[in-house]
Amino acid sequence: MNLSDPLGDMLTRIRNAQQVGKGTVMTPASKLRERVLEVLMREGYIRGYERREDALGRTQISIELKYYEGRPVIRSISRVSKPGRRIYSSIKDLPKIRSGLGISILSTPRGVMSDADARAANVGGEVLCQVF
Repeated sequence: MNLSDPLGDMLTRIRNAQQVGKGTVMTPASKLRERVLEVLMREGYIRGYERREDALGRTQISIELKYYEGRPVIRSISRVSKPGRRIYSSIKDLPKIRSGLGISILSTPRGVMSDADARAANVGGEVLCQVF
């Protein structure tokens, strides 16, 4: 099945799996998805992820979700920049998510990184999603 927004599909799979309390969720593999998952793991929102091949030979990513006292660590995860409307931000215009408690994930010329890393590197880019 062709998807017009693969990253949005992955975020929706994570959101839906956490609502029903699943421990892991599978999503088709891509480099962008892995980079976003790397940022989520580094910031402590997921336990981890790994690439796997399913029975049909397709590469999938298995994402281990993280819970704290029975509640999901990710309270909200939403796509900001969409295929029909890209949202770019410079460092000066990048807002803090929930007074700094959440993060924005950006695609920059130096790679996919969190808003804190982008501020430290003094580089802006496309705002992919926001996580709280």
